[in-house]
Amino acid sequence: MTRRSCAIYATGIVCAHLLILGIALLVAQVFQTMIQERIKKEITLAENSRVLEGWINPPPPVYMQYFFFNVTNPNEFLAGKEKPKVTQIGPYTYREYRPRENVTFLENGTKIFATNPKSFVFLRNMSSGDPEVDRVITVNIPFIAVMNELNSYSFFLRSAVSMWMGSMGIEVFMNRTVHEVLWGFKDPLLSKLQSFRPEVDEHFGLMYNKNGTHEGEFVFHTGEKNYMDYGKIDTWNGISQMNWWSSNQSNMINGTDGSVFHTFLSRKELLYIFAADLCRSIHLGYVADKEVKGIPAFRFAPPSDVLAPPDENPSNAGFCVPAGDCLGKGVLKVSVCRQGAPIVVSFPHFYQADERYIKAIDGMNPNEEEHETYLDINPTTGVPIRACKRAQLNVILKRVSGFPKTKFLNETIFPIMYVNETATIDDESAAQMRTLLLIVTIVSNFPVIIVGLGAILLVVLILLVCRNRQRKVKNNEVKRIDFTEAFHSFATAKDETAYTQVSNQAEDSPENRTNQPSRNGSYIAMSPVEAQKC
Repeated sequence: MTRRSCAIYATGIVCAHLLILGIALLVAQVFQTMIQERIKKEITLAENSRVLEGWINPPPPVYMQYFFFNVTNPNEFLAGKEKPKVTQIGPYTYREYRPRENVTFLENGTKIFATNPKSFVFLRNMSSGDPEVDRVITVNIPFIAVMNELNSYSFFLRSAVSMWMGSMGIEVFMNRTVHEVLWGFKDPLLSKLQSFRPEVDEHFGLMYNKNGTHEGEFVFHTGEKNYMDYGKIDTWNGISQMNWWSSNQSNMINGTDGSVFHTFLSRKELLYIFAADLCRSIHLGYVADKEVKGIPAFRFAPPSDVLAPPDENPSNAGFCVPAGDCLGKGVLKVSVCRQGAPIVVSFPHFYQADERYIKAIDGMNPNEEEHETYLDINPTTGVPIRACKRAQLNVILKRVSGFPKTKFLNETIFPIMYVNETATIDDESAAQMRTLLLIVTIVSNFPVIIVGLGAILLVVLILLVCRNRQRKVKNNEVKRIDFTEAFHSFATAKDETAYTQVSNQAEDSPENRTNQPSRNGSYIAMSPVEAQKC
């Protein structure tokens, strides 16, 4: 056997083994299952797990931007002459720090307890103004809260309180600095009320007492028992179900806190997040494939039915409190869980809300790019790569008998301000993520690589066989040509040679004596003659 034949046989054997092995592994999905089980085991909140430290101290910076709506025609609006006109001011940007504290493992490491205090540091270089200097004219929420509280009391009491507040110069709208409205100030109305009711805090601010405090005590599932439960909330402030909404479904605490999700996400599933500031859980649906810093991600966002009325989404009927008292599309009344003013939340500029709310305020310009809430999540690890949470705070303004300053008011959901909370994975974490995903891709596709190598060897084998066959044919043709040429040369030499007969003439013949020299005896003469035809 020649060396060439040995190479062909060896290539064929290796090719067959690679193809059989690769196809078998591909069908059995051995490597895909192995890598999935490994990731499910590694990405948990179990003690000493690789992701625990990042969960306790999240490395990506979180920024909180506040935008306020400044009312430019408060007097004309209260007089019923014009609809309210607002201009947006901001952003006023703060760096948000949110480490988890008091981390304690429960039930053999299957659950974990933690609090999540948040602190804020103002970033002047990322802000459009100075919150301690810039002033904003907005709704006087303490005034609205007192008026709303007295709505169930007698007309005479409401009238007396109205005159009393008027004597102190308290109006429906107030003119305060952004810092005061946001972080708190000593309100004259609340200070007077505190003398009658000591439990009333004399300070008011939208974020008052929220710098350095947490939103409650959480118990999360670590994902040790079931990877699908990774990061899900088990209890909040000791309860597994709320009690202020009007249905059991609405009172459920579903999903995670939005910081983590289970691995291997699908485009078809809905993700649930419990938002403590909204006092409810919301769901997000798949929107599109995205890429952030070279990392593939699925974008999930709240669909329009999240804040839809019951006639569009019957499951939202439980958020009408009391039962049947529902607002329109795109808004949610949360005053049931936050005592005081009739607070309503929505997306910024009433994005995805009923058109009547948008038209009621001059200055609303909703658009998807600036006002949509979304999460870009890597589907393999369940880690949010980029997050953008946007919510608007509103208050219900309406006519209340006994308060003459409201006599020209029609019920209006009045915007106060909105927040834009953003976070994007940092460069170091992104590099680690890309490396991890590359390893996962290589290992998961190892059978495909084996099949590919087998296919390449199959092509090489075919080329070797073809070349070997061509070589054999060429050698046979060369041998045939050599034999033909040899035979033709022999035949040519034979035809070109003739023999003459032995002469019987006498030696002394006159002709012979004339043309030939004399010889003793007979002779044989050889001379070329013309070839004879057969």
